[in-house]
Amino acid sequence: MSEATRPRKGKPNPLPGEIPRKTVYRLSLYLRCLGLIVARREGVVSSAALAAVAGVQPAQLRRDLAHCGPLGKRGTGYEVVHLRDRLEEILGRASLQPVILVGAGNLGQALLSYKGFAKEGFEITAAFDLRPRKATGRCIAVRRMGLLPDYVRRNEVRMAILCVPGQAAQAVAEQLVSAGIQAILNFSPTLLHLPGTVAVNNVNVAIELENLSYFAR
Repeated sequence: MSEATRPRKGKPNPLPGEIPRKTVYRLSLYLRCLGLIVARREGVVSSAALAAVAGVQPAQLRRDLAHCGPLGKRGTGYEVVHLRDRLEEILGRASLQPVILVGAGNLGQALLSYKGFAKEGFEITAAFDLRPRKATGRCIAVRRMGLLPDYVRRNEVRMAILCVPGQAAQAVAEQLVSAGIQAILNFSPTLLHLPGTVAVNNVNVAIELENLSYFAR
């Protein structure tokens, strides 16, 4: 992989902070549904049809899309490509966004080997760990933690994936925030306590399996 991909020079309008978090999640869902509709070469989609694909109510979809500015026409629907492009702009998918990974254990190495991020608009440009190592196979080199603050600032990275052990997660997350990271995808088995200005999405596989086990009985 290349060094950090430069982020977009301008910020989309509206700013991400102006859209409710749950709405942002649904916008990502709509974007993926639009990809399916584009593949079917459909030029226009109604709110009812798009809502049915996304599994939400049409009224909910219209409220969500209202945050994105004027997009559709009453009685006509949405131009599929225009709506897709607008959602990509708002969600930061217009160009590759650089992401760093911290914690290069088994899970971290698996994520470094995954090539699907680029299709979604993201690129893991660097990895950091207490034990640096050279690049092997399809994985990128793992750098020592002391290099992280300079790398983040120099390459204007705003997002990080955290895969460190639970007992280290809070301290490492605070390091990331201090370096300028604004959003963290947390795979560590602990809840992080960070400023409200930092977005954190937690991915706890054990909790997800526990939830699924209720329905598998």
